[in-house]
Amino acid sequence: LSPGHASMASLIVVTEHDATGSTSEEEMDVPGREGFGDGRKLHLSGRKLSLQERPQPARSPGHGDGANERFIYPSLPYSPVTSPHSSPRLPRRPTVESNRVSITGLQDCVQLNQYKLKDEIGKGSYGVVKLAYNEDDNTYYAMKVLSKKKLMRQAGFPRRPPPRGAKAASEGCLQPRGPIEQVYQEIAILKKLDHPNVVKLVEVLDDPSEDHLYMVFELVKQGPVMEIPTLKPLSEDQARFYFQDLIKGIEYLHYQKIIHRDIKPSNLLVGEDGHVKIADFGVSNEFKGADALLTNTVGTPAFMAPETLSETRKIFSGKALDVWAMGITLYCFVFGQCPFMDERILSLHNKIKTQTLEFPDQPEVTDFLKDLITRMLDKNPESRISVPEIKLHPWVTKNGAELLPTEDENCTLVEVTEEEVENSVKHIPSLATVILVKTMIRKRSFGNPFEGSKREERSLSSSGNLLPKRGSEDNLKCNDLPNVGEEELLS
Repeated sequence: LSPGHASMASLIVVTEHDATGSTSEEEMDVPGREGFGDGRKLHLSGRKLSLQERPQPARSPGHGDGANERFIYPSLPYSPVTSPHSSPRLPRRPTVESNRVSITGLQDCVQLNQYKLKDEIGKGSYGVVKLAYNEDDNTYYAMKVLSKKKLMRQAGFPRRPPPRGAKAASEGCLQPRGPIEQVYQEIAILKKLDHPNVVKLVEVLDDPSEDHLYMVFELVKQGPVMEIPTLKPLSEDQARFYFQDLIKGIEYLHYQKIIHRDIKPSNLLVGEDGHVKIADFGVSNEFKGADALLTNTVGTPAFMAPETLSETRKIFSGKALDVWAMGITLYCFVFGQCPFMDERILSLHNKIKTQTLEFPDQPEVTDFLKDLITRMLDKNPESRISVPEIKLHPWVTKNGAELLPTEDENCTLVEVTEEEVENSVKHIPSLATVILVKTMIRKRSFGNPFEGSKREERSLSSSGNLLPKRGSEDNLKCNDLPNVGEEELLS
């Protein structure tokens, strides 16, 4: 671990408590870099509430040798354009619910159950993401650790929330009564989602005494589709390839009665097969009926729909919000920037609500693409194009040459019950046991866990993307844990 993250890393390895969630700028190389394509450098996403994505060095538009050589399941002869659901389906592995944790002190690392905890690959104000190696299946995962106390504090909830199975409001959208309930709801949803274009939750552990939560996700190695702004946007063909994946993922989520609410390039991660996976369901909403009826404003400002910025705070359609964000994302794909931008938030809101959509002279794009973006960025949600209509648009289908799968082929309904939300996580032993083990381990090769100064807290807005960061060739090796302050362990 780098010196700047030494204290935080030791804390997370043992207590998984004082976690944060935005990303770091450091670099990481992973052994066996074959899975990373050409071993190129990877970037972490920007802040959730930034007006636009953070500027990063431009990346090559193509993640590999081209869209036509990427397959959802490389071992099977499926077309990269058609849905995997139109072919024999590989079953989803069920989410593991661990009810105990074993801490083992090795010579130069700490092991949590079957996971060897590696580098920190993301952090924010209430969660961190650690790279975790599973010895059982010889696979790397992304372990996200949430501090529930910080979640509550940041959301303005001074008291412990009601039981996680408490019934939510039934009109339109199911709104959890507190931030912890929202996490449990997110877990219950993620456990059941099974689609190649949605990131998968693998395992969940919970600490009852100190309210720490461990979520293990599949590691999406190639990172975001792109960073914006950039001077090297995607070609139309590459943008179409990624956008087709996004359409299938969003159609699946809407079919499951889920509104994502934060679609943007940094939440679209590219897997080893070159296909996009939708990540970060931290502000998502589940709904009943035909559509979500929403009143609150969440997400990334530059990707927010104009109806959410209305001073009257009227009810608006959830599906139309995702379509607007998809339109902004597609604009970013081909032009490398958001269509509406301003450093001042109120001016940005005004531009989103009133400014006419304009297209730069360069790069040149087809009229079909301009038509699709224009219809997606219709300021009137009632006349805005819908996902079923987007699927049939000539630009998406390449004038009928690349038809997308039907809804029946792409989707299978998943229902989440109140009981499943209640049982969405299992418990692991008390934090006091973990601290005791840590104290014993320090006598061998680790520092005293009750020494060290309190580090300055970072107040960031993202809970961390599930992707690796860049670094040296040695950073997947286990690292000695430096001293950790008592306040950091118990606060």
